[in-house]
Amino acid sequence: MVVQFVNKFAHSMQLKGLVVNMKKNSSIAVVGVGGQGTVLASDILIDGLLELGYDVKKTEQHGLSQRGGTVNCLIKYGEKVYAPVVSDNEADLVLAFEKLESARWLSKLAKGGHVVVNDFEIHPVPVKMGKEKYPENIFEALKENIDNLHVIEATKLAEQIGTSRVQSIIMLGAAVKILKLDIHDWKSIISKKVPQKFVEQNLQAFELGLKSV
Repeated sequence: MVVQFVNKFAHSMQLKGLVVNMKKNSSIAVVGVGGQGTVLASDILIDGLLELGYDVKKTEQHGLSQRGGTVNCLIKYGEKVYAPVVSDNEADLVLAFEKLESARWLSKLAKGGHVVVNDFEIHPVPVKMGKEKYPENIFEALKENIDNLHVIEATKLAEQIGTSRVQSIIMLGAAVKILKLDIHDWKSIISKKVPQKFVEQNLQAFELGLKSV
């Protein structure tokens, strides 16, 4: 299954050519599974982009998040953005909170783009029911087809802080570092977005994310 995702992506890149990137806008695909903090990380990212003066548009899909279904937020930002549509081969960054989701959304990645993926598995319903098997070769397939792959053990790092709930903020830190947006005051936004009693843990998580890439 994962090989099909990756091979389809590689083939489409060859067909498109994508010799020169002339676009002024940038795009990000933030993807994960319900309960991982995908929406929170997306909201913080969007607030920061707005503070930086970008025009920002987004689209969200929550799906069957309570059943472990996919959750995604597609973000486009730049001088002027008319729609949040992120086409195939367009995203500068695919930020994936779960391994299989990184392969599922790989077709969105632009040539030369980055994939940041959490080394963590959440088995979808068909796998839990024994009807499908979770792919074992995801990272190997990704490495063969993209140049800028960043694998982060965000969930393990979060547990070292004391709660896996801050995994999304670790991933956020990695994302803003790769996007060269880390000079902004993201900690102020994080402090406003999370409950007061969890602020310190989330700020620690953000620092770990910055240092992870």
